[in-house]
Amino acid sequence: QVQLVESGGGLVQTGGSLRLSCAPSGSISGLNSMAWYRQAPGKQRHVVAHITSDGTTSYVDSVKGRFTISRDNAKNTVYLQMNNLKSEDTAVYYCNFVWAGGYHSTWGQGTQVTVSS
Repeated sequence: QVQLVESGGGLVQTGGSLRLSCAPSGSISGLNSMAWYRQAPGKQRHVVAHITSDGTTSYVDSVKGRFTISRDNAKNTVYLQMNNLKSEDTAVYYCNFVWAGGYHSTWGQGTQVTVSS
């Protein structure tokens, strides 16, 4: 069973930067979209950034201009560059892949991002 492995989370001060990565543990095919979600304590998980197979990106308003999602198709890897981090960005971040022509949706295990003031 394919798993998504995330890395890059951690503790950073307000205004700092982090780069998250997410890659599959095995072989996948028919990769469609990739996305990053986050879930803060006591809140629902929601999408932060999304990228389609042709590279079209979209972002939730609160991160526009600060976060950048990108993908490496050769490595089936998605990245989230997070700049000018704020305390409200503190959450567990999850990646999600939709693949096999949309038949599969796989989640990463989550990586904690904590922004301290």
